[in-house]
Amino acid sequence: MRQIPSISEANSELDAQLSAEALLAIDVLRAPTPPLKGFLRTLREAVRGSSLDYTTAPIGRSIFMLAVPMMLEMVMESIFVVADVFWVARLGADAVATVGLTESMLTLIYSVAMGLSIGAMALVARRVGERDMDGAARAAVHAIALAVLISFIIGTVGARYASDLLALMGASPAVITQGATFTRIMLGGNITIVMLFVINAIFRGAGDAAIAMRVLWFGNAINIILGPMFIFGLGPFPELGVTGAAVATNIGRGTAVAYQLLTLARGRGRIALKLRQVGFDLRTMLSLLRLSGSAAFQVLIGMASYVGLVRIVATFGSAALAGYTIAIRLIIFALLPSWGISNAAATMVGQNLGARKPERAERAVWQSAFYNMLFLGSVGVVFLAFAPQIIALFSGDPAVYRYGVAGLRIVSAGFLFYAYGMVLTQSFNGAGDTWTPTVINLFVFWLFEIPLGYVLATRTGLGPLGVFAALAVSYSTLAVVSAIVFRRGKWKLKAV
Repeated sequence: MRQIPSISEANSELDAQLSAEALLAIDVLRAPTPPLKGFLRTLREAVRGSSLDYTTAPIGRSIFMLAVPMMLEMVMESIFVVADVFWVARLGADAVATVGLTESMLTLIYSVAMGLSIGAMALVARRVGERDMDGAARAAVHAIALAVLISFIIGTVGARYASDLLALMGASPAVITQGATFTRIMLGGNITIVMLFVINAIFRGAGDAAIAMRVLWFGNAINIILGPMFIFGLGPFPELGVTGAAVATNIGRGTAVAYQLLTLARGRGRIALKLRQVGFDLRTMLSLLRLSGSAAFQVLIGMASYVGLVRIVATFGSAALAGYTIAIRLIIFALLPSWGISNAAATMVGQNLGARKPERAERAVWQSAFYNMLFLGSVGVVFLAFAPQIIALFSGDPAVYRYGVAGLRIVSAGFLFYAYGMVLTQSFNGAGDTWTPTVINLFVFWLFEIPLGYVLATRTGLGPLGVFAALAVSYSTLAVVSAIVFRRGKWKLKAV
């Protein structure tokens, strides 16, 4: 026990008593019975939301508290993605092809939404790490305003030219006839997608991962419930076919956005939007545009590569396209929870750089990447072993089934590498270094993946399977290149 000459003997005795009690508390924590109970308590805290300081708390605990709600958030998104195609698949290959082609076009909107999200998250996280909550709120206001403006422009053009865009993507006349309204609603209502992405990124950057989780669960639960009702006309709902999936999606996401705005206005999280923060700040807007612009281009490169791959697969007919769509939906099902871990790493990087703790930020990244490898590797093993049974749940068409099984297995082979690549990419973004992953994506996805996919599909006799092989190889390449660049450490010096 420490001896301090200036205190009285009575205080020394009290100090000894408190020290003994502290040792007893440590012994209790080390006892064999509480670990499960303690884990469940921590899990409940992560789901409910925590006031943990992510710049000082133990790194493992911080990652857990951020990653759990982010993973659960993405799990719900994964469930929705699979549930959506599950019901649409009952309408036939043309309906699935409609969804696949529209989703390929929506990837361009997702790239904008994710670009804005990356910029918003990086700014908010950095300001929170600096203990500048008013600056974080101003960044949130500017991100929301920019999201509204951009989504309005995209929605106007997309709704007007929905049929033409489907034709441009190689859709057959039957697909255009059946799916034009679905595409029109999805593109025209893109504001629900963009706002949902951006505001949830604000929550994550602030460390309010549990709020973002609840928002997505709420919105997608509505999607899942309404989907089959509008598609098949159950109860009082009209039978809208594939169009019903678009109606349900926009209702669900729109309701979630309303919940997000209400949460921000009432200050239920770490960021509260006040009237005094509503206004134009040139410095904040320029920072947001710089980060979001390069981030959107970064994501666009990756997303557009999927469009290019879909265009290659579409030349092999509706069965190949349907098999590709089902397999990719299932792959997204696996990758979305991993994005939760990646986003946790990004938040840790942003806040700790703001608190001037770059070495702590780096340790958090490698630890997150290891956790992601364990998770995604396990999912990959399941996909490799049970691909036939999984694909059989979605289609009984022998041709669709064959392409789906092969595709799921081939892409799963690259999961171990991509687990690291996902975390490293998001960590660059969390630091505000959005150009580095942009250049890496440009090299890996456009200059390597698309040409490789085309050659394998059309010159080697692999057909659509060549596209899946190109995906697996590019995933692995992305991870290796990102790790080499990340170790150089230039991202630690990035100002936001």
